[in-house]
Amino acid sequence: MILKQMLDYAKFLLTQAIAAGDSVVDATCGNGNDTLFLANLVGAEGKVYAFDIQDVAITETTRLLAEHNIDCVQVIKDGHEVAHKYMESSIAAAIFNLGYLPKGDHSITTQSHTTITAVDHLLDYLKPNGIIVLVVYHGHSNGKLEKRALRSFCQTLDQKSFSVLEYKFLNQKNNAPFIIAIEKL
Repeated sequence: MILKQMLDYAKFLLTQAIAAGDSVVDATCGNGNDTLFLANLVGAEGKVYAFDIQDVAITETTRLLAEHNIDCVQVIKDGHEVAHKYMESSIAAAIFNLGYLPKGDHSITTQSHTTITAVDHLLDYLKPNGIIVLVVYHGHSNGKLEKRALRSFCQTLDQKSFSVLEYKFLNQKNNAPFIIAIEKL
């Protein structure tokens, strides 16, 4: 398939913005797969800040990183809305997988107000040509609210400073995940 599926396209976008030695953010580390992917992109000289509020996510991410002998990651049990408080320098990219942890408690979901706060703060730390990738899962009631709020927020971003892309398949079910990508110009 020439057109990339959502997670493949998200990774493609990240590879375009991240170089070895960069600092990056996994705003919702979940099971650690994106954290591991980011760690491999930035290498031993880089830094990954991985956030989640759930103990199971912190445990799973830490376990996965240990299995792969990765030590360039700071796993942080805190909300992504305060990620900027941990930043020591500019970042090349950030990724958010919104919704709920697939094998976790589905009543715990990302919230539009904390996600927008996180994105707004991280935009200040984003390097020129850096990117924030939001994979939006909106097949649940809170996801629908978050989708609308994020789209509204992103439409207000100054086009002279940011390019905002929405990537989705038009012929898939109504609740199919999609990507919002914000590139700093």
